[in-house]
Amino acid sequence: MRIQKRRRREAKTNYLKRMKLLKGDSPRIVFRKTNRYIIAQYVTSKQAQDKVDMGVNSKELLKYGWPKEAEESLKSIPASYLTGFLIGKKILFEKKNTPIMDFGMTRNLHKTKIYAFTKGLIDSGVKLKVDKKKDIFPDESRIKGENMKNKINFQKIKEKINGENSK
Repeated sequence: MRIQKRRRREAKTNYLKRMKLLKGDSPRIVFRKTNRYIIAQYVTSKQAQDKVDMGVNSKELLKYGWPKEAEESLKSIPASYLTGFLIGKKILFEKKNTPIMDFGMTRNLHKTKIYAFTKGLIDSGVKLKVDKKKDIFPDESRIKGENMKNKINFQKIKEKINGENSK
């Protein structure tokens, strides 16, 4: 009987996937979702030791005009897209190397927050390899939050992010 490592038992680390990512020797964009927020980090690794160069939390969207009454929806699909867009603009502004995606143990389902985040990265100008033939991204109406109870001014927030990180 083989004893699993503790982080694998706790469903926190997939060591096979981690080894493949580390062998690639490229910086990574780490996507994590919590019960309240979306977290994105630009991570570089040297000798299997990770260093977070920059991080973005969806709570930062409040500074860009996300409505206070919609604060409970900072983990939604529009928040995921805008968080991806925000970290993508910061990566381009600081002239970082092109990263690869690291979703960790998050299930990889089409048309979910993961792919809204990825679309935000791509729309910000970060070059990622994505199969555009497949219908994997959420619909534009879901990304803009048209089905949300508390309406957000999606375009205004996107323009503020774009303006602030392009100076």
